[in-house]
Amino acid sequence: MTRSGVGHDGAGHDGAGHDGVDRDGVHANLIAGAWRAGVEALRDDDPSDLDTPVGDYAVATPEDVRDAIAAAQEAFPVWSGTNPKRRAEALDAIGAELLARADELGRLLSREEGKTLAEGVGEARRAGELFRYYAAEAFRNAGELLPGFRDGVEVEVRRHPIGVVGVITPWNFPLAIPAWKIAPALAYGNTVVFKPAELVPACAWALAEIVARAGLPDGAFNLVMGPGETVGAALVDDTRLAGVTFTGSAAVGRRVAAVATGHMTRVQLELGGKNPLVVLDDADVGVAVECAVQGAYFSTGQRCTASSRLIVTRGIEPRFSRALAERVAALRVGHALDPDTQIGPVIDEAQLQSDLDWVAAARAEGAHAAVLGEVVERRTRGHYLTPTLFVDTDNAMRINREEVFGPVATVIPAHDYDEALALANDTPYGLVAGIVTTSLRHAAHFRAHAQAGMVMVNLPTAGMDYHAPFGGTKASSYGTREQGTYAKEFFTYAKASYVRAGD
Repeated sequence: MTRSGVGHDGAGHDGAGHDGVDRDGVHANLIAGAWRAGVEALRDDDPSDLDTPVGDYAVATPEDVRDAIAAAQEAFPVWSGTNPKRRAEALDAIGAELLARADELGRLLSREEGKTLAEGVGEARRAGELFRYYAAEAFRNAGELLPGFRDGVEVEVRRHPIGVVGVITPWNFPLAIPAWKIAPALAYGNTVVFKPAELVPACAWALAEIVARAGLPDGAFNLVMGPGETVGAALVDDTRLAGVTFTGSAAVGRRVAAVATGHMTRVQLELGGKNPLVVLDDADVGVAVECAVQGAYFSTGQRCTASSRLIVTRGIEPRFSRALAERVAALRVGHALDPDTQIGPVIDEAQLQSDLDWVAAARAEGAHAAVLGEVVERRTRGHYLTPTLFVDTDNAMRINREEVFGPVATVIPAHDYDEALALANDTPYGLVAGIVTTSLRHAAHFRAHAQAGMVMVNLPTAGMDYHAPFGGTKASSYGTREQGTYAKEFFTYAKASYVRAGD
């Protein structure tokens, strides 16, 4: 991501065109229903082809952020007072366009983030499905009528939108995660200021351009792009926000929580994971290997739900490790748009170096690399890293304690199911846990005793349904769950009204 100045004689543009792009090709921020150019731009790189950038995107200033929040405040009474049918129609239109343009938007996503084209198109479709799901949820924000303790008194409970919501999203799912935050926020009548990750402005801008044409009142949805240390900080530190929903690293999440809760702002955090996949002796080796490969390596391992710790009981461990190593070594790493690619590039140079540092640290601790990843060259200049598989590791190693966020996984041997469960739970995180077994008894016990917010049985740890709650335990999550009807708990508050019938 390269930063550059834009504008008239260094003074900045007076504004962007009606299509949101200024005469220098810089994509503008969306504030109060209008596209606003900046005095500075970020160049969005393609990690598969560093010589062909995706585009240039305006950097918002702290003043832009304040203006966006003011616009959202002004729009809140209008949008929250809009009837559910009108809100549903707007969200349904957004979802329909996302689905109709899934191939185009998926290609953009793959160019910008680096996941394979099939994954990019699938994510674009998921974003459209999320908006259509929450279009229907706009009708389902039902209340309750309770009998009171006193004669002639009824208690009515209704759900109301909380107000202006700051939405801060990561780079690894640049369409789906914004969709599963923005769609429910709007469905329940809130207004939004959306700050995407600095590395993926193109998908955020494309989504904003679609939302801008859906007929929302000016200011109901705003886009402010740029670095977290300036744009994100200005957003979180504003006392006018009713809530902040954040997905990203645990370190940044803690800072977001500290600032926001200091203002008594509602906070929802989805953070890291160090997710276990337990493989028992009775497992089907083929199923176990496929679950491990999909969970640990697809999307270049850049998922908070990745199964980076493969905890395998000793009876099956030699067969599993050999079969997995063969499968991992054969994975094809290449350009995200190449139909033969199974693993795309790492997002950027900093993440690539971090992955290499983790591999070196694990080897220094004594981890044995059954497959050793390395930086490779392809037909275009990009951040290409082949996957790594460590075997015979110990759960106390740093590689098994901290999130890597890359195509790296470890095998941890366990004597039996009880030790495997103990190892699975021996982590500061608790997002998702998986088990591969043919034993109903062990599967049932694991579902009940795995210390995670989500459990997978004979499935990869990555890949959740949007009508079910998403979130974890321990250091993985803070606040209420995302997705499904559970999103209502964050984006609304309950109001109880007591009514005595007249004579």
